[in-house]
Amino acid sequence: MDRITGVQLFIRILETGSFSKASADLGLTQPTATKHVAALEAKLGARLLNRNTRGVSATEIGTLYYEKCKAIQRELEEADNLASLLQSSVSGQLRVSTSVAFGRRVLTPLVLDFMHKHPEISIDLGFDDRYVNLVEQGIDVAIRMGRLADSSLGARYLGLNPWVLVASPAYLDRHAAPREPADVSRHACLVYSSVQGDERWHFSGPGPADGASNGPQQSIPVHGPLRSNNLSVILEAAVAGMGLAILPWYVAQESVDAGTVRPLLTDHALPVQEMHAVFPSPKLVPSKVSTFIAFLQEELGPQWWRRRLRT
Repeated sequence: MDRITGVQLFIRILETGSFSKASADLGLTQPTATKHVAALEAKLGARLLNRNTRGVSATEIGTLYYEKCKAIQRELEEADNLASLLQSSVSGQLRVSTSVAFGRRVLTPLVLDFMHKHPEISIDLGFDDRYVNLVEQGIDVAIRMGRLADSSLGARYLGLNPWVLVASPAYLDRHAAPREPADVSRHACLVYSSVQGDERWHFSGPGPADGASNGPQQSIPVHGPLRSNNLSVILEAAVAGMGLAILPWYVAQESVDAGTVRPLLTDHALPVQEMHAVFPSPKLVPSKVSTFIAFLQEELGPQWWRRRLRT
């Protein structure tokens, strides 16, 4: 028997004055309870209980031991209550991990809004484009793009992250805009190496520009003057007229609104990434985590990228 159960059994024996009642309260047989008390006395090297036909009473040492055990029991109950409170309340620290571009442009304003709604929460927001081990680094929630690999982690679907082909008006003044995906291979292309690392861009359609299409798939080889693993660099180069770029709508939207880049081949669909919130375990999810994820699911609904985002 573990020490905590032993303490609970000893307390119940003295409070009920009966081995049989105490053992029943703890779901034990009376012989088992008797053996455990004997083992406890042997470990302590002292007799704790007086047993006779009239019942059970504490020895002098047993009375002192009982008072200490009661104090331990109160501490355990307070610890249980605290754990239950923290599990059910939206308070304490929430550690969140996300990629650099999504974190700066999308998640930061959402996190600030969430903190206004829940003033008892504090958030540690980390940006990293590399894979983050949630358990090793103590992360409560990570936002990940693309299909998830099978794992023991918990996950919730947040929405879709669509991409768009763009170029600046200055570039299009010098080069005719592509009319179909095959034309892209004749243009200078700005490659985001974290996704289009194989220097092939994939189109389907005709179909919606901001969602998946069931049309024919086309894989177009591309080349150009710049490769980068930073989306802001690719956008800046596109605005500067250096070539065509494929960007997430949340990165391109403000520049499209400002007219510094124009969407191209909008009747063809580009690959769309799924977005997920990932957390250390699918079991006993703290309220602060589930509440934050529910907030993101609401904010990242259809065409979420069209609202003004942080630059």
